[in-house]
Formats: sequence, structure tokens, C-alpha cells
Amino acid sequence: MTQPQGLGLDDVRAARELLQGVAITTPMEESRWLSEVVGGPVWLKCENLQRTGSFKARGAYVRIARLSQEERARGVVAASAGNHAQGVALAAQLLGIRSTVFMPEGAPIPKEKATRGYGAEVIFEGRYVEDALAGARRFADETGAVLIHPFDHLDVMAGQGTVGLEILEQVPDVETVVVPTGGGGLLAGIAIAVKAVRPEVSVIGVQAKGAAAYPGSLAHGAPVPLPSMKTMADGIAVGLPGQLTFAAIRDHVDEIRTVTEEEMSRALLALMERAKLVVEPAGAAAVAALLADPTAFITPTVAVLSGGNIDPILLGKVIQHGMAAAGRYLNLHVNIPDAPGGLGKLLGELGELGVNVLEVAHERISPSLHVDEVDVHLQLETRGSTHAELVTSRLRERGYRVRE
Repeated sequence: MTQPQGLGLDDVRAARELLQGVAITTPMEESRWLSEVVGGPVWLKCENLQRTGSFKARGAYVRIARLSQEERARGVVAASAGNHAQGVALAAQLLGIRSTVFMPEGAPIPKEKATRGYGAEVIFEGRYVEDALAGARRFADETGAVLIHPFDHLDVMAGQGTVGLEILEQVPDVETVVVPTGGGGLLAGIAIAVKAVRPEVSVIGVQAKGAAAYPGSLAHGAPVPLPSMKTMADGIAVGLPGQLTFAAIRDHVDEIRTVTEEEMSRALLALMERAKLVVEPAGAAAVAALLADPTAFITPTVAVLSGGNIDPILLGKVIQHGMAAAGRYLNLHVNIPDAPGGLGKLLGELGELGVNVLEVAHERISPSLHVDEVDVHLQLETRGSTHAELVTSRLRERGYRVRE
């Protein structure tokens, strides 16, 4: 296996020296509940607790710290949905450099505010990161500012690779490393570092199914743009792999997996409830892959939580989505007699079954109803899919006509 244009273990180690006092060594938390699901030790690498809330601060600082004085005087420009933006803004602030960041329209408000808080000027352009990147390139051409690419640069990859060095130190017997993947800077850096020390370790990238550029590109043998993308995981919504990251992933990564929106929602909810960790949808992708196919991973396994910057409004929606995907919400239509006490009896029986009634609606006029019936639409909160199935079957046993 060849290194992409000379990037190797020594480069990642040099990046780590440069990051002393800037990036923190993030915690490695053992996950008992995930270990039970997977059937062996599972650890969580908490880059959601990194400065700026994601791993991006590592690569951004290494890239900007290595600029010449003449380049620093021209300022820097970047494009990002938010995490790279914050990393660039923080690095520029620490180094006393002017920064401008292009963000796609609709970027999470907390990420925008945090980027401005670190002193960067924010400009919105386009729907996707690629649109913002085109704006950043144009700005660089017009002003002379140095473009800080979010993933496709050796210094950025080296900085992200320091996560891999920490993984090897914190879990020396690791057998599998699972990494959320968008453009591929984090995955490429980790793979180069890990494989250089322990080539037998399996390194697996995980992409959102609605924004998975790598499977098609790897099959084609070169980066191929996606015609469209649709995912809530803005942190990994990248429609075209970089040339450098593609080469590194092609040569060093064992597998790319994809996860659905529902799987990321369930993982995000589980991380909040079981691990007490707040992550963004992209940050939950590795755990989503573990939950979706637990027997596919050799343990000890490390799942990287790549970021924790999530809009509170989106967080609320994702929690509800995750609860629905896990069977915690149950929507039923139940036909009851159109007689006094009918609804009270139904609600009493639901209480005995241990469900929480969130919403009730009546309908008396429908061709599917008998003349002496009322259709009751119920939104219920259950303890999970098994409990939901029990509730439905018990209602039917008691003579109710039930439709889900």
C-alpha cells in the first residue's frame, strides 16, 4: 500500500506535536450496552467533546499553523456546514489570522453562531457544502485568501489522523475502528495512522445512505459526484470525495458501510439515553452501523463519535424520529361502541397495559364504521416494539377492531 503523496505515520506524529495545548486528548468510554449488543468490548471515542465540538479543530489548526507569514497576512477562507467552520475560525483566532467562512443555506444555527463567536465572517451560499466550497474558491481567487479545504489536504488529513494515534494508545488491543465519513479526511487520517502501526486492524467508514459518495466512487475507481443528496447528517453530507482522501481510503480502508436516517436517529437516541452523550446525526453514524449489523464487527471495536454540534430544534425532531423508529410511539385506530363510557373503558384498559396516551381524536363518519361505532385515533408512547405489539394484541383479544 502506498501513502498518498508521502503522508505517513511520521507526518501524523508531527501533527500531534503541533496540536499540543490546542486539541485535547478526548475521552475513550467503554460502552457496556453496546458491548452486549455486539457480543464483545465496544469503546466510544468521544470527539464530540473536542474543542469546537468535533474532530475538525485538529486538521484545521495543523493546516493553518503551517502557513507562511505571507499567507497568514492574506487571511484564510473555508467552506463548511459548521464543524470545519468552527475549527478554522478557532485556529485562525488562536493564530491571529483573519478568517471568512462560506456555509450552505440552512446550516445549523448553533454552528453559525459558534463560528461567528470565534471571530470569523460568515457568508451563506448554495444548498450543499459543494456550493459553499465553490463560493470559497471564488473568494480566494478574488482576494488572495488561502483556501482551507475541509478534508482534501495532507495537513488536514494528518491532523485528523491524530485521532487514530489516540485510539491505539487508549485501546491497545483494538481490532476494528468504525468512523463516520463524509469527504473522508477523518477516515483517511485514522486509517493511515492505525494501519502503519497495526496493519491487521480493520478500519471501516460509515456514510449516510442518502449521501454516500464513496461506494460508487470506489466501484468506479475514481471520485464520482452524487447527482443529489438527502440526509439530516449535514456533517457527512459531501457529494464528491477528494482526490487525496479517495486514494487513502481506496488503499487503507477495509470497508464502507451505509446507514439510514432511522438508524442514525435510533443511535443518537440510544447514545443520549444509555451513554449520556449528545452527538449530532453524523456523529452517531458509527454507532448506527454497529446497531444495524452487530455481528459484522470483530471486537474490541472503537466507534468514533465525530461531533456533537446539533441544533436543539433538530435534536427534538431526531429524538422523536428515533423513538418512532424504535417502536416507542404507536399510532392506532380503535373502533369502540358509540355509547357512554366507551372511551373511558378503552383509556382505562390502556392504562392497565402501561402506555402513555399522547393524543386522542374521534371520528364518527366513515364508510368503514358500523352505525353504532366511533373510530378513535390514538397516539401512544410505549416502552418499545415488544410492548407495542403486546398492546395491539391485547386490545384485539378484548374485542376491539384495531388498525395500525
